[in-house]
Amino acid sequence: MHRPFDGRIAVGTLAVTAALTLAGCGTPRAVGGESAAAACPSATPTPGSTPPLTRPTTTADAPRPPGTPSPVPSATDTERDGVRLTGLYSGAVDQNGVCRPNGLTAAFSVTNPAAHDMTYTIIFDASGYTGAIRIAGPVRPGGTLRGTVAMRRSVGDAARMPNASIVSVRSVPTAEAPSESGPCPASGVRVWADQGDAAMGLRVTGLHLENCGRSPYTLEGRPQLQILDADHEVVEGIRLVPGDEVANLDGSPDVVRPVTLKPGERARSIISWHNTVQTVGAPVNAPYLRVRARAGAAPVMVTPELDLGTTGRLGVRAWEKEQ
Repeated sequence: MHRPFDGRIAVGTLAVTAALTLAGCGTPRAVGGESAAAACPSATPTPGSTPPLTRPTTTADAPRPPGTPSPVPSATDTERDGVRLTGLYSGAVDQNGVCRPNGLTAAFSVTNPAAHDMTYTIIFDASGYTGAIRIAGPVRPGGTLRGTVAMRRSVGDAARMPNASIVSVRSVPTAEAPSESGPCPASGVRVWADQGDAAMGLRVTGLHLENCGRSPYTLEGRPQLQILDADHEVVEGIRLVPGDEVANLDGSPDVVRPVTLKPGERARSIISWHNTVQTVGAPVNAPYLRVRARAGAAPVMVTPELDLGTTGRLGVRAWEKEQ
């Protein structure tokens, strides 16, 4: 049985950077080291390629060889927040360059209405196939980026007309995009959030910092946070409280002390919250969190998907050195 794609779980397990082609210029550019070279003698679009303009088959149940496009089903989830599915193709080329005739390739476009470069994280799903995540960007203001995403056939699912959908779209200013690897930012530190954990109404997410510069980096106290809604607007009325007022999972004290990191060392803070909903007040759902590691630090925007219910508070533990 096909199960809807769970974005919260899959963000850490399936995140693969897509190779994309910028609309209008037609120059393929591989992001994250993927190859856009043809891998099999068919019209199956490789990551980063433009799908072939082949006439769709007229019978929905007819078998389709790799590279034959299918019409995009007329569903409400084929366009969301500037992202649009533009075509479906039988067959897919995987990350290892192997042609998978039983796979599915979806072509999509991303249009940025913001006044600055944005980087998008998009979750796709399709009936009978595994879900997938693509990180697309940077997308220039008013620009459109086009790409493809490959999905594998789910075990035990019978062949049928795929019903692809866009499950979720999140976007952050490219200048504030988190990074766990790659070139060291000008700030000298990398900041990112982990997948988080959820159980019995309690949510816990780790905020991580690595000193990738050449000089010691000192943290004092807790990270400075701004909670942002789906429109990237600041959410008011949420109290930031010491982490152990919400949850103390390991029993260790939440003590504020200076933490000095040598180059290559890491520190961690933990945010925690309950999603309890009372009869009074509207629940707060805020996807984004703007993080400043210390006063005056460059901001980094992460996406912990804060479902704060009506609790009105977010626990924040002090920075501590990772062992």
